[in-house]
Amino acid sequence: MMTLKSRREIALMRKAGRVVAEAHHLAAGMMRPGVTTGEIDVAIERLFAERDAVPLFKGFPGEVPFPAVTCISVNEEVVHGIPGDRELREGDLVSVDTGCRVDGWCGDAAWTYPVGPVSPLDQRLLDVGQAVLKLAIDEIGRRRYWSEVAALMEQVAKEAGFSVVEEMVGHGIGRDMHEDPQVPNYVSEDLRRNDILLEPGLVLAIEPMLNAGSSEVGILPDHWTIATVDGLRSVHFEQTVALTGDAPEVLTAGVGRRGFD
Repeated sequence: MMTLKSRREIALMRKAGRVVAEAHHLAAGMMRPGVTTGEIDVAIERLFAERDAVPLFKGFPGEVPFPAVTCISVNEEVVHGIPGDRELREGDLVSVDTGCRVDGWCGDAAWTYPVGPVSPLDQRLLDVGQAVLKLAIDEIGRRRYWSEVAALMEQVAKEAGFSVVEEMVGHGIGRDMHEDPQVPNYVSEDLRRNDILLEPGLVLAIEPMLNAGSSEVGILPDHWTIATVDGLRSVHFEQTVALTGDAPEVLTAGVGRRGFD
């Protein structure tokens, strides 16, 4: 059942959003050749401990409990990549997804970072992915139903020549990381039948995932990492966004910015 948040509860969620934004600023500063994905994860876990923030991902149940506080997915990996000994290389696209709970409330955000210069195609994929997320944030304050927003997101991605991942979607968020409703980045028959009314108090983790080639994805033998089947690259952008009755508020504001204060 979908639960709407009060203004007081949304204000409490800003605390977790702030810490998630700090984590992304830390990760962005480590995007250079030779740094391992495991080193980024350790740095973010240390930050969470310093902020008395509870990681949302570590220990998340599955066939194998997720072993890290971040999902770090590189190049053709779409989401849920497990940090480890992999060293970043110039030209990589690195998607960092992380979340935490502060004083009982959650924040969640993802961003794809380039490691040094990237190819023109990869840069365009990054630009379109960010544009699709920005479009969604702008439009939820203007539209009545989520399907209207999802249709625009899908249109922008496909007109740019990219595909939208359909196996993973966004979600409601509050006291738990995953709450109702599920928030697809495309329009399906199920969404048309069970549309989401965009009303004050709704808090969503909006997270488009775009592939350079086919939308088809598969899971790797580590039981977690989702990757493109054709081996082409993918990007993932996510923010926690609240509808307050005024303009939509990004509770994880600061994620993706060059500076952070």
